[in-house]
Amino acid sequence: MANEHTARVTGRDLPISRKHCVEIGNLIRKKPLSKAKNLLEGVMSKTVAVPMKKFNFDTGHKRGSVGPGRYPYKASMFILKLLGSIEKNAEHKGLNTESLVIKTFMANKGTSQWRYGRQRRRRAKRTNIIIEVEELYPKKEQPKAKDKNVSKPKEVKKEESKPEVKQDLSKSEDKQKKASKPNKEAKQDVSKSEVKKEESSKPKEVEQEETAKEAKK
Repeated sequence: MANEHTARVTGRDLPISRKHCVEIGNLIRKKPLSKAKNLLEGVMSKTVAVPMKKFNFDTGHKRGSVGPGRYPYKASMFILKLLGSIEKNAEHKGLNTESLVIKTFMANKGTSQWRYGRQRRRRAKRTNIIIEVEELYPKKEQPKAKDKNVSKPKEVKKEESKPEVKQDLSKSEDKQKKASKPNKEAKQDVSKSEVKKEESSKPKEVEQEETAKEAKK
């Protein structure tokens, strides 16, 4: 499983010398990415020599404490392009590009192809390169800025029951009572009139009975 704090790049069948790539890898391995790029730019401008510690047959010494060294321009140019590519890969992955260190540098022999021509049989140099960088100091996650324009949801306040409603209800009840009073008074008047009619009707009946008794006598 790939590490979250690493980035990787590969170069397949590059037309450069495997021996030069091995020596350049020994020079830039375990170094910061920015420093490795500066070293390769110095090699291309022939101000920094690559120490040839393994493949140093018939190689002259260079200035300083380098010992046998060379200036492999073509190999430095291709490796510098790979370093630029791996930096972009790390940036796309969200790594801190300022704290990248070259963790792995491998140079292996690529496919062997014949050179073009008839004069003699000669094979072309092909090299496969794998470079891996590691992030030493991860980026600090910055807290997300809160949007000021975002409106907070308003709190819905419960409406308290007001005493005015009760007063209105009491007023309506009073009105109903007042409206019912005339009805009662009207009923009482009706009953009184009926009583009067009965009283007025009684003397006539009594008179008729008395007249009937007198006629019998």
